[in-house]
Amino acid sequence: MAAITPEILKQVALLARLRLEGDALTRLSAQLDDILEYVRQLKAVKTDGVEPTSHVLPLSNVLRPDESRPSLPVEAVLALAPAVRTPFITVPKVIE
Repeated sequence: MAAITPEILKQVALLARLRLEGDALTRLSAQLDDILEYVRQLKAVKTDGVEPTSHVLPLSNVLRPDESRPSLPVEAVLALAPAVRTPFITVPKVIE
């Protein structure tokens, strides 16, 4: 028995402001019904004693620690810029 009928999908499409008609409506309702069938299969799997996880592999932070380091001199950065109005780098206006 189909859980997602074209009539149900038409109502959901209306609420979501989607235009689904004809063949698209029939095809999508069948696809959604297939997805729900897979979910039903997953619900049948015994998970007693399985600890909840957010990821199957252990994760660790791979970022380096923050360290204070000297930066480039202002003159060197300004020398690399295409347009300068000392002590600033000028950029094209993007807001009217």
